[in-house]
Amino acid sequence: MNIKHEKSSALQRKAANLMPLGVNSNFRYWGDDKTPYVQKAKGAYLWDVDGNRYLDYRMAFGPIILGHAYDEIDARVQEEIQKGVLFAMTSELEISVAEKIVAMCPGVEMVRLACSGTEATMHALRVARAYTGREKIVKFEGMYHGFHDYLLFSTYAPVAAYGNRHDPIPIPSSSGIPKSLHDLIITLPVSDFEVLDKTLRRVGHEVAAIIVEPVMGNCAAIELAPGFLEFIRAKCNEYGIVFILDEVKTGFRVARGGAQELLGILPDLATYAKALGNGYPIAAFGGRREIMEIIGKGVAQGGTFNNNKCGVAAADATLDLIQKQPILETIAKRGRRLMDGLKQIFDDAGIPACINGYPAMFSFAVGVDKVTSQRDWAKSDHDYYLRLMEAAMERGVMPDYDPREPWFLCYSHGDAEIDQTLTVMRDAVRTAKR
Repeated sequence: MNIKHEKSSALQRKAANLMPLGVNSNFRYWGDDKTPYVQKAKGAYLWDVDGNRYLDYRMAFGPIILGHAYDEIDARVQEEIQKGVLFAMTSELEISVAEKIVAMCPGVEMVRLACSGTEATMHALRVARAYTGREKIVKFEGMYHGFHDYLLFSTYAPVAAYGNRHDPIPIPSSSGIPKSLHDLIITLPVSDFEVLDKTLRRVGHEVAAIIVEPVMGNCAAIELAPGFLEFIRAKCNEYGIVFILDEVKTGFRVARGGAQELLGILPDLATYAKALGNGYPIAAFGGRREIMEIIGKGVAQGGTFNNNKCGVAAADATLDLIQKQPILETIAKRGRRLMDGLKQIFDDAGIPACINGYPAMFSFAVGVDKVTSQRDWAKSDHDYYLRLMEAAMERGVMPDYDPREPWFLCYSHGDAEIDQTLTVMRDAVRTAKR
C-alpha cells in the first residue's frame, strides 16, 4: 500500500496554529508529520484526507460497536432531530433509554444520563462522597477514569515514579491538578490483594469509593486477577465503601449487561459511555436505588446537553439492536479468532507475547509471557510494538499507535476483515524485526 501523508501534514501545520498540537484531545496527536487527519468512515473502514483507506481497530477509542455511519442508527437520529435537538425538558425517549439500561445491567436500578465518560465518573464520585459522608477515593495504577482532576493520578507516569507497591505514591498525570487533591486519592497496584487489604485496615473508614475498571482499558487491556473484583466487593461491604465499576469501555461491548453480567459482579454504581450510542455523545451512570435517590436531595447533578436528542436517539436505537440481535456474540466470535490468530503468528515467529482482554477489546504485550499490572507491563517491548503498528498501518490496518490502547472490534468487522488483518500482521511480524 502506498501511504501518502502530504495533506495530513499540511493540515497539521495549519491546525497547530489554531489548536494546541493541532488536535482537540492529546490522545489524537501521534507526533509531527505522523498525525493522520480523517476524511470519512463507513463500516469497519476509514479514509484519511490523503485518500488512504484503513481497516479500523481504533473505533473512535471504543464507541463504535456496530460500525461507522451505521445506517439504522443514523436514520433514527435523523428522524428524531427533525423534532428538535435540545430541550430544557425531559422527553419520553430518555425514559426508554433508562428502561433499557436498567433492564440490561444487573447492578443498575436507577440511572442518570450525561455526555461523556469523564462526566459519568465525576458525577459517580460526588454521589459516593455524599452517600458515605467521606472524601477519600481508591483507584488503581494504570487505570484511566476520565480527565477530571480527582482521578487523573498514576495513569501514564513511568512506573518507577510510583514507589514501592506497599507504599505507592499518587502521581498526578498533568500539571494544573491541585496539590490538595493528593491527600484525597489513594493509588494502589491492581490485583494486589495484600496491599488493598492492608490499606483498608488502615484507612478504610475514611474511603468513600473504590473505582475500578473490569479490564484495563488504557493499559493494554490487562485483565484483573481472578477473584480481585469479588475481593473489592467484599471489602466495600465490610467498610461501607461505595464500589464503582467503571464500564465506560466494557459497557454494552463485552456483554449486553457489560462486565458485571459477564463476571457476575454487582457494583453499587457503574459508569457508561463509549458503545452506548455507537459514536454519538451520550453517557450514563447508575446503580443501587438507595444511593441514586440522594440525587436532587441536596446532591447536585446536571448538564445542559445531557438529553441531547442525537445521543439519546442513538443510544435507544443501539441498545435496541444489541438487545434483539446476536451482535455481541458475533463480535466475540470474530474477535476470538483474531486473538488466537495473532497468538499463533507470534508463536510461529518465536516471539514471546501475551494476548490480554476480551474478544471485543483486547491487546497484546510483546517480549513477555504474562502481564498482570502496569508495573510489569512496563517491561514489555513498547518500541517493537510501535514498529509493528507502523508496519500494519503501511499495509492498511490501523490499530492505535499507543501500545496502551486496546484493539476494538465492531459488528462490521466480518470474517474477510479478520483474514485480511491476520495476513497483514503476519507480514508485519516478518518485516519489523526485534
